[in-house]
Amino acid sequence: MKKGIFLVLAVASLGMGVALAAGPKEDVFKGKLFPPNVILEHRAEIGLSKAQFKAIRAAVVEVQAGVAEHEWDMQEAYQVLMQELDKSPIDESRVMENADKALLAENQVKKKQMSMLVRLKNLLTEEQIAYLESVQ
Repeated sequence: MKKGIFLVLAVASLGMGVALAAGPKEDVFKGKLFPPNVILEHRAEIGLSKAQFKAIRAAVVEVQAGVAEHEWDMQEAYQVLMQELDKSPIDESRVMENADKALLAENQVKKKQMSMLVRLKNLLTEEQIAYLESVQ
């Protein structure tokens, strides 16, 4: 059971580093916010309590549910956008309309992820935060 939960949390956080990064390799929030996989990777060292573990799991599950809808919207908008780009001549207004839809959905995903990361940090003690900052 715990291995399954860890896998779900790890997969959920894979996109977060990319989604919240300033560039291809630079994470602007490194050392400030901690994805769930980093917290769980060091749970023994930081003495993560059962209550903290349950709260982290609940936050991740909540974000996954909220993100799914926006990911579908984003995928649909990008698909229409790509179809518009294949036309000749390209209808710029349709392209921009679909780009706006895709970027709005993407922004919603990032906001939900940011909210979760803040919530996770608020679940940690100052000592736990200090340890995680030191290993990142």
